Amino acid sequence: MSFSLGLTGSIGMGKSTTADLFAQEGCAVWDADAAVHRLYAEGGAAVAPIRAAFPDAIEDGAVSRDALKRIISADPTALKRIESIVHPLVARDREAFRQAAKSDILVFDIPLLFETGGDAQMDAVACVSIPPGEQKRRVMARGTMTEAQFEQIRAKQMPNDEKCARSDFVIVTDTLDHARAQVQNVVRQIRAGLVDA
Repeated sequence: MSFSLGLTGSIGMGKSTTADLFAQEGCAVWDADAAVHRLYAEGGAAVAPIRAAFPDAIEDGAVSRDALKRIISADPTALKRIESIVHPLVARDREAFRQAAKSDILVFDIPLLFETGGDAQMDAVACVSIPPGEQKRRVMARGTMTEAQFEQIRAKQMPNDEKCARSDFVIVTDTLDHARAQVQNVVRQIRAGLVDA
């Protein structure tokens, strides 16, 4: 029986890098954002149901995230309807991964793990963390969003302190070497049976 570890953290905290570090330790990693990309791509399972509900969201046979953003900002009820289509498909994708994975530790990289109640399906949770100033600096350095967009995303996410308090492990991602050492320690504890499933 594999151990299920939820990996979460707010935007810009270093979650993707940390997920890669777990993969380097032989863990199988499932990425919620990558699952949504698969579902939205041409031929993906979300295309037909979203086309039925929001025909304008489909561009070149795939779901356009930009079109969805426009639809959501114009219609306050749209987000709930989109989530009711996408969340069950994501859950099915996650379950398929769980059945097929061949590792003793399965890592589920889910940004909104606590917000969606996904932590209830995990044996333990690890949260990545850095101070708020560094978080903002990293996100702004990407050049993909405005300060206002960043603050809007951060406002929707559970406060970092609360996520850390609810997690079994906190991984501080100030440097790659420090993050790697903490990941190795988490993996060692799980494999040694020191973490209650």
